[in-house]
Amino acid sequence: MSVVIRELLPTSPADAEGFARVRRAAVPFMLATAESVLFDVSHIHPDAHYRPLLAELDGEIIGTVQSGVAYDSPLPGQGFLNVYVHPEHRRRGAGSLLARTAEAHLAERGVRTVYSWVLDEPENRAFAERRDYRPSRTAHFLRLDLAEGTLPPLAPVPEGVELRTAADFTDDPRPMFELDAECVLDEPGDIPAEFDDYEQWLEDTWRHPLLDRSLTTVAVAGGRPVAFTAARTDGGSRYATAMTGTARSHRGQGLAKLVKNDSLHRAREAGITEAFTGNDTGNAPMLAVNTWFGYAIGATEVRYVRELG
Repeated sequence: MSVVIRELLPTSPADAEGFARVRRAAVPFMLATAESVLFDVSHIHPDAHYRPLLAELDGEIIGTVQSGVAYDSPLPGQGFLNVYVHPEHRRRGAGSLLARTAEAHLAERGVRTVYSWVLDEPENRAFAERRDYRPSRTAHFLRLDLAEGTLPPLAPVPEGVELRTAADFTDDPRPMFELDAECVLDEPGDIPAEFDDYEQWLEDTWRHPLLDRSLTTVAVAGGRPVAFTAARTDGGSRYATAMTGTARSHRGQGLAKLVKNDSLHRAREAGITEAFTGNDTGNAPMLAVNTWFGYAIGATEVRYVRELG
């Protein structure tokens, strides 16, 4: 039987579970559930022209691709494409078919520059380079064993600072949005983003099913959030840091360590056994923070870029 490429059905739990299963197998350092897959499909901004595709062999989902337009970038013609094939089904042509179909979709939407994350392994890098992608920056997946490892002791909270959770902002999340938007401006990345759509942030970030507001720690000073670590959980024993950031006015005070340590301690108490995070290899300050916690590098990704047309 040959590999068949088709669109993920946005109302199909079976498609969503197959999509998530491939993602977990290909990159076990990322959280993916059927619920989160369907949520992303239905809540991403329409201008992203987001298109998740599946590769099937004999009715079994063996590969996936996500592609879309960087609609929130001030630079036109930017897009993304990420291919994942189940490790047990590589070398069957699924990856090439997925990439080619997704590239055609992006070209039709006016994308000229495509960015893709590729695991830093010879086979994966060769796949990208055969398709005329060129490597740029790198990033690490980090893992922390919360079941057997140790965490730094909790530090005293500085005077004038209060630790709260994102759940405390349920009635009015806008202060969390404003802090998140400020921190995103300084996050390393290839595509600059203008993060100014509060309603869309509510849809795809604040209401995301993986976001655990009770484990998301927020430092508040002067009545407003000044640092936070956004926690995601999969409903089981796995936890991931989606973002850790500090307002520019309060940097250099150790607040990133403070909020992240608080969240990790509470996650362990809640029965979480594994914690994951990601870091651009050039983000030395955050890498140092995560090393202090005991995170170890689990894998490395390379950001590849290709010009279409």
